[in-house]
Amino acid sequence: MKGLLGVISVILLIVIGVGIFYYSSYNQLIKINEDVKSAWSDVDVQLKRRADLIPNLVNSVKGYDAHEKEVFEHIADARSKLIAAKNPKDELKANSALESGISRLLVIVERYPELKANEEFTRLMDNLEGTENRISVARKRYNDVVKIYNSTILSFPKNIIASRMNLKPAPYFKITAPQDKIPPKVEFGNGTSLILKGSLCAS
Repeated sequence: MKGLLGVISVILLIVIGVGIFYYSSYNQLIKINEDVKSAWSDVDVQLKRRADLIPNLVNSVKGYDAHEKEVFEHIADARSKLIAAKNPKDELKANSALESGISRLLVIVERYPELKANEEFTRLMDNLEGTENRISVARKRYNDVVKIYNSTILSFPKNIIASRMNLKPAPYFKITAPQDKIPPKVEFGNGTSLILKGSLCAS
């Protein structure tokens, strides 16, 4: 009888231990999932902020070179897709295309010293530079959180609980191609410059 009670006690302790582990892990997964969402929200705000600057920037360049229709259309299409994106993966893909378009736009700018000296254009580029810096900071925070989240939901035994919660790995926000690791740089006549903070997209 005592042996049976001992076995039952051990079983109860195991069940209680598993229950505590499950709910503790469940709460942890909920928290880090919310951390990813919060970090992405910061990235999203800055990407949309940059997207709001693009139309005026494009119009400024059009005033000097209206022949680069393909570049302008590429930027407009990528911007529309970024704004309409419903999830980080689609938004990062659209952002990658927009980064490419901005890089091509900056190449056009290099042909026109008078454009770089234009006060309105310089103000727009200052705003863009500030936004690039904010994107860089938000991107790092997001990737740091995603690293913790992905490693947690893919590690045993929490991957079992994560699977039951239907949690999937989150995409990183990173440079994808070697040629993109050297960002385009625009020098201004007043000694300042703008460096686009990398061509970024989902992994």
